[in-house]
Amino acid sequence: MAKNHVFVGLYGSGKTEIAINYAINLKQNCSQVAIADVDVVSPYFRIRDVRELIQSYDIKTITPPENILNADLPLITASVMGYLGNPEYQVVLDVGGAERGVVVLGYLREYLGDSRVYFVVNTKRPFTESSEQIVQVVRRIEERSGIKVDYLVNNTNLGSETTVDLIEDSEIVISKASEILNIPIAFTVTAQTDTLISKFNIFRIKRFLKKREELS
Repeated sequence: MAKNHVFVGLYGSGKTEIAINYAINLKQNCSQVAIADVDVVSPYFRIRDVRELIQSYDIKTITPPENILNADLPLITASVMGYLGNPEYQVVLDVGGAERGVVVLGYLREYLGDSRVYFVVNTKRPFTESSEQIVQVVRRIEERSGIKVDYLVNNTNLGSETTVDLIEDSEIVISKASEILNIPIAFTVTAQTDTLISKFNIFRIKRFLKKREELS
């Protein structure tokens, strides 16, 4: 197993929720786990918003102070470098997939030697609705960051309106992208209560983040 686990995805992909659940799963078998929020793109679904909850699992949370959120990239990312290189820690990174997020990945490249990079896809979100779009986005991320994507993750959903047929259709789309890119699919994501049977591995998650309209 790699030491560092990087989750990249466009807005609405659900990568942050997956990163949180992945860190909690790691904690079941690893004594030292940290999760770092280096997504400088999305202001709505952030690890820092559920920091106390994550820490209740005895997981170290690394988030940029609010007052430097728009500062130079070295200030934003410097706090995670020590953990990425610390052999005592399994580290999960939540990284944005848009232009600024790709720049962060490139900046961290030299610290990601023992890592696996997962690109999270929701085929019901813009820019990843087709195999061709997925291929285009992944290749752009790899080219501009200098980091190879190791796995695709299928997180296709429409919230409470998600159906088995929807997920099965998405697996066809992502399978084609996987073949073109020669990148395997790590797993399909479902809610803990779902009973989906898939040809891929299933990663069942608990929802921790609230939608923007639910926040008060």
